[in-house]
Amino acid sequence: MPYSSALETRIAKKVTKAITDYGLIEDGDRVMVGLSGGKDSWALFQILDVLRKRAPISFSLIGVTVDSGYDGFRHDLITSTCAQRGWESRIIHTEIGEVMDDLLDNQATPCSLCARLRRGVLYRLADEVGATKIALGHHLDDFVETLLLNLFFAGTLKAMPAKLVSDDRRHVVIRPLVAVTEKEAMHYAKESELPIIGCCCPACGDLGLQRQRVKRLIAELEVEHAEVKSSMIRALANVAPRHLLDTRLNPPADLRRQAGPRSDGRESPMPSRETDDGAVPLPLLRR
Repeated sequence: MPYSSALETRIAKKVTKAITDYGLIEDGDRVMVGLSGGKDSWALFQILDVLRKRAPISFSLIGVTVDSGYDGFRHDLITSTCAQRGWESRIIHTEIGEVMDDLLDNQATPCSLCARLRRGVLYRLADEVGATKIALGHHLDDFVETLLLNLFFAGTLKAMPAKLVSDDRRHVVIRPLVAVTEKEAMHYAKESELPIIGCCCPACGDLGLQRQRVKRLIAELEVEHAEVKSSMIRALANVAPRHLLDTRLNPPADLRRQAGPRSDGRESPMPSRETDDGAVPLPLLRR
C-alpha cells in the first residue's frame, strides 16, 4: 500500500528509523499520544497510525488531550476528528489555567510551565488507560533549539532524549518526530486535513525572549548553511566525551591511570597521538 504523498513517505521513513534506532515502540505496546490539537501532535498521531497499519509488530494508539480550562478550547473538534478517523481518544478537563499565575516563577514561561503541568496529568493517566509508552510531538527544531538554549543560557550541554524513562521508572516517554522538522510537521498536518486548534491561553505562542532569539539565530545560519539543523541533530548522536570538561565523564584519577607509568616509575602525561584529539603524530612533523 503506497503512502499518500511524497511528504508522508519522507516522514514515514524518518519516524521508522527513529523507532528502530532508539527502540521507541515494541510489539504489544499501547502508545498514548499527547494530543493537544496543534500541528505537531496531529502530525504525530497521523503518521503513527499510518505506520501501525504497516508495521511488522502489533501496537495500539490512544490520543489523550489535556484541556487546561481556557474558554473557547475546541476539545469537541478534537473528539469528532478522532471519531471520524477511527482513532481512540480521551479528553481530560483540568483547571491548569486557573493556577498558572500562582505557580509561574521568573525562570519559566507560561508555555513551559503549562507543558510540565500537562505532562504530570499524562503521567497519571497513563496507568488508567494501560499505556506502556507516552508519545510527545517534539520535532527536530525543538531538539536543536533546546540544545542551544541550555548551552547559551543555562550553562549545561543537553537537549532532550528520543526515549526517556521517568524518574520513578514507571513511564516511558518517546519522541518519534526527532528527525522531522517543524515545517514538515506543519505541512503534513495541513495535507492530512487535520484541524489546527489553539489552546486558547492568553499567552499562547509566547515562547520567551531567549527561545525567539535562538529561533532567529538558527534561521540566519540556515541562510548560509541550509543543513545546519541536520548537522546539529547529528551532533547529539555523535558525542565525544573525552573532549569535554565534565570531570564526571573524565575523572582525573582515571585519566592518570590510563596514561600509564613512565620508565622512571612516575606517571606519564596523557598520550596525544590519537588523531581524534587534533594532535599530529610525531613522525609527520616537519621542521
